[in-house]
Amino acid sequence: MKRIINISVFIILLAFYGNAQEDTAFRLIKKIKADVATFAVDNLDNIYLLSSTNQLKKINANGDSVAIYNDVKKFGQATLIDVSNPLRVLLYYKDFATIVILDRFLNVRNTIDLRRYNILQARAIGQSYDNKIWVYDEVENKLKKIDEDGRLLLETPDFRQLFDPAPFPQRIFDQDQYIYLYDSAQAVFVFDYYGTFKNKILISRWQNFKVAGQYIFGSDVNNLYRYDIKTFFVDEWRMPPEIATAKSFSFTASRLYALRKEGIDIFSFR
Repeated sequence: MKRIINISVFIILLAFYGNAQEDTAFRLIKKIKADVATFAVDNLDNIYLLSSTNQLKKINANGDSVAIYNDVKKFGQATLIDVSNPLRVLLYYKDFATIVILDRFLNVRNTIDLRRYNILQARAIGQSYDNKIWVYDEVENKLKKIDEDGRLLLETPDFRQLFDPAPFPQRIFDQDQYIYLYDSAQAVFVFDYYGTFKNKILISRWQNFKVAGQYIFGSDVNNLYRYDIKTFFVDEWRMPPEIATAKSFSFTASRLYALRKEGIDIFSFR
């Protein structure tokens, strides 16, 4: 069901009224059997499977294994996998404030210990369009941009001076000239490439949040959502029973990936 979203100069208001349509849009197209603790999907439909033993495996869109990263003993369980650039994968280990940068074959390109650069706690990181890295510094309450050597390139003012309350982002996405910081308790905070605040999208309490292309995807207990950044429309689907039991989801433009105990189920949707 599509509905127009009211928009003001700086705040996009999401109005979720009425009933979601019964789902007829999702079709199971593939099952991948694997030991998967968490996973990510890039914009080419490559799947990155992180196992319970910290092995990272890359599966192509046909389901074939094409690369493996096995250096699992240094930092423990990865907190986040960023595959927004298929040629450059980021693994973030929050407990060690460490980012491991891999190439498309999952070979290590570099390792950044953020603590060496006075970033002692970073709740979220994300790739930038120019192969740099966005980091949210929890101690200073700033969004920072660093290069692969950890050097600071730019930073915002203290968010506590800009917002009340300040955002506490869990995810960072760099997409089509804007940076999206998602604080699930508040909203999506949108910045330009210079770190200037642009607007706020009042999406909150969504799980499985992802910005991909012109869409923001997410879910709650009852529904799946796709918000169009350009038109402010929302597609809403009632959660299909075969998907509702999944541990987590990821999305691309035309596919939904559901994590189950035995692996990944892949659905097409329209």
